[in-house]
Amino acid sequence: MTTEIPGYVSKTDLVAALIRELIITGELESGEQLRQRDLAQRFHVSQTPVREAMRRLESEGLLTCDTHRGFTVVAPDVGRVEENFQIRAALESLGASLAARKIDADGLARLQALNDQMRVLADDDTAYAELNREFHFTVYEYAHSPLLLSLMRLLWASLHGGPRVSRTHAESARQHDEILAALARGDADAASARTYAHIMGADPVKELFGCKTRPARSRPARSGSRDASDRDRRRRDAARRGGRPG
Repeated sequence: MTTEIPGYVSKTDLVAALIRELIITGELESGEQLRQRDLAQRFHVSQTPVREAMRRLESEGLLTCDTHRGFTVVAPDVGRVEENFQIRAALESLGASLAARKIDADGLARLQALNDQMRVLADDDTAYAELNREFHFTVYEYAHSPLLLSLMRLLWASLHGGPRVSRTHAESARQHDEILAALARGDADAASARTYAHIMGADPVKELFGCKTRPARSRPARSGSRDASDRDRRRRDAARRGGRPG
């Protein structure tokens, strides 16, 4: 007999996951003020779970609360970013090691297709960030560790928009090729080592300040456009399944 345990068991869990996702993707920017009423309308819930979710995210260090301004997205800090890169390298290298033992042909093909798309992008193409995120989260998924996946979501959220890339896209794709080759061989040690070098080879300080110089992401209209509504619906569905929005 098996008992299915849902990924999220309350509206507060659901809303916390959705807001965390908006921080990861950069749709909620550093210093942005969050309004409970707006988020409640956006996620089709009352203000109570929104308020509770914000308090939870404050305890995670993603939001801060001020008496006058309310909740705002925490700005990245150099020391914290460096520390989070070290933690991310340790956890993601573990994830790559686990994935090397479990990934199948479909997973390898998916990673290859994503990397091929990244390889041809210009270095100022903002589409890279989402493709890179999907590449790394695909590896996490094939580790088949729900705890690891949750920790990586939290880490990427703490990096506000995800890790920024200071090297060229071609160089990143070349390093992804090395990770892919190790995964394809089922070489857990090599997959771990290549992943660790890939992450720590980036300069966290440059990547932090790169957040201020890169072109701003286009953000969904507050009026509830069809694109924004569809994107939020997909996030709600994925959060209820305990999965990652696509």
